[in-house]
Amino acid sequence: MPIKENHTGIVLGLIKGCLAGDRKSQRGLYELYSGKFLSICLRYIKDQDLAQDVLVEGFMKIFEKLDTYRQEGSFEGWMKKIMVTQALQTLRKNKKLLMEVDWDDQDHITSPNLVFGKIEADELLKLVASLPVGYRTVFNLYAIEGYSHSEISNLLGIAENTSKSQLSRARSLLQKQIAPYTIKQKSNGR
Repeated sequence: MPIKENHTGIVLGLIKGCLAGDRKSQRGLYELYSGKFLSICLRYIKDQDLAQDVLVEGFMKIFEKLDTYRQEGSFEGWMKKIMVTQALQTLRKNKKLLMEVDWDDQDHITSPNLVFGKIEADELLKLVASLPVGYRTVFNLYAIEGYSHSEISNLLGIAENTSKSQLSRARSLLQKQIAPYTIKQKSNGR
């Protein structure tokens, strides 16, 4: 059962210890959040070993920048932003964050409503993970992390329309991949 920040002083105690350079507090913070943050890293980085590296680098940044946390908003949310940024920097550094742009489709960008039926969350996450890097990255940032196209544009150094196009294509591809699940479910009577 996850520990709620607002229900316990454990996280605040760990933060205080980390600020004092206490290794046990750093380890405690890492152990408390590493599972959740590894999942986030794996949404952007498919390679397990590279995702682990991103996780470690992200925590190093968290410890390095901990004195800049102003206790405004969620501490977990603050750390999550650092993890996502670290994953994006790794994609850029490894030149894997290439956006496909079809300028002919720019005028036809729509935001279709996805109907997932009863597809399991794990199955959906696997489908998202199978998307091309650019599509997956924008989809994760927009649909899962809640960033706006303007914010994605700034984070990735792309045009806002490119972000919208990538999201539209990710959704379209997901709809095609989900279709067999919907057909299978209808035939199984779900």
